[in-house]
Amino acid sequence: MKFNLKNKDRNKLLAVLSISLFLCLALTVTGQAALGDRTLSSGSKGAEVKELQKKLLQIGYQVGKVDGVYGKSTTEAVKRFQKNRGLKVDGIAGKKTIAELKKLTGESTTSSGKKVGYKNSDVQLLARCIYAEGRGEPYIGQVAIGACVMNRIKSSEFPNSIAAIIYQPKAFSAVDDGQINMSPDETAVKAAKEAMSGSDPTGGAVFYFNPDKTKNKFIWSRPQIKKIGKHIFTR
Repeated sequence: MKFNLKNKDRNKLLAVLSISLFLCLALTVTGQAALGDRTLSSGSKGAEVKELQKKLLQIGYQVGKVDGVYGKSTTEAVKRFQKNRGLKVDGIAGKKTIAELKKLTGESTTSSGKKVGYKNSDVQLLARCIYAEGRGEPYIGQVAIGACVMNRIKSSEFPNSIAAIIYQPKAFSAVDDGQINMSPDETAVKAAKEAMSGSDPTGGAVFYFNPDKTKNKFIWSRPQIKKIGKHIFTR
């Protein structure tokens, strides 16, 4: 069937088709948008903001309601994160802020886009924790510190990722005083890999402490398993 359209009608039809095509493309791009594709700031909305909020919450930065709206609570959470990580404190989630956030939350994918388990960022973060908390301890003691983190992942009482556990508020003194940012040595990296492979010299500990440095009643009340180096490991 043929339609005989006048030039005016033909132009109207082409205009409608063009607008429809534009809207379809816009919806497609929006649906595929991922955290890091654009800079986010106060007033931004959408799935990327929601992902940002989830990642901040994962490492202990309260954002209020996870609703995909970049409001005051999210802005303040981003500022706290930037201050703690030595970034420019402006409350704007740009490339550097998002890259640092992704690194700390252990996000990594294969070339095909498939998420993987433990990866180099996890190894490095656990190694930094081991080095900051236990440098100077015997090797087995460093593995034991890593094992405590891994044991917490298995427990329903703790977060379920290495980054979330290490950055859980008040969980590790090395995070509070900034020593977590020091570069680990080869021994700490080796200890991290061994702990992540399942080695556990503690026998199931989820806490440890140096009896010469703390009088904390809670930590002293935990059932003690064994002492390795200067640390007592507890359930």
